[in-house]
Amino acid sequence: MRIDIISVAPDLLESPFNHSIVKRAKDKGLAEIIIHDLRAYGLGNYKQIDDTQFGGGAGMVMMIEPIANCIKKLQSERAYEEIIYMTPDAKTLNQATANTLSLKENILILTGHYKGVDQRIRDKYITKEISIGDYVLTGGELAAAVLVDAIVRLIPGVIGDEQSALTDSFQDNLLSPPVYTRPSQFEGMKVPDVLLSGNFPKIEDWRSDQAYKRTEEIRPDLLDETS
Repeated sequence: MRIDIISVAPDLLESPFNHSIVKRAKDKGLAEIIIHDLRAYGLGNYKQIDDTQFGGGAGMVMMIEPIANCIKKLQSERAYEEIIYMTPDAKTLNQATANTLSLKENILILTGHYKGVDQRIRDKYITKEISIGDYVLTGGELAAAVLVDAIVRLIPGVIGDEQSALTDSFQDNLLSPPVYTRPSQFEGMKVPDVLLSGNFPKIEDWRSDQAYKRTEEIRPDLLDETS
């Protein structure tokens, strides 16, 4: 998989992509992540990428020409199955979306800044818009890092135990059940007996029951989606 990211602040993305699971995917050749500095496509001597909004109002808007020129340059080199814009005014990222995107070969991500991008970019080039939550960040770089991490960890071969990713929270619209490890007793707190029983069918029943109870208590909206 190749992921290209257009950014106003590319340095923000260096650390998230050079550690842990994403770094492992890159080292194995399973994921290629290329960051493009939008300012390289800026206009004039000052490499301008933003301007005031038509109609007045506070805040600057990312200009159409630098973004369009960058996207067209990248599209001339390869076909993208999705061109994604990270923005708070979009549908929220969920596991199903991450699963679908993990099957793609080439993805292009545009990170927003200021008051956002000229709407004409969204109308002409963007195929999918994604938010990571109902709040506003300074820029879309951290949101893009979240999206990339959620996608890349699902690529076969990235995680040693692929079953681990398949049993994460939200894969079946349920939160994960409680998990325990050694020691079996700590300061009077004991691991549930069923997990020490060696009865694996019974253990799976317990985990399923706990996952449902935890989801019902914390995220009942997820249960509504399955009904």
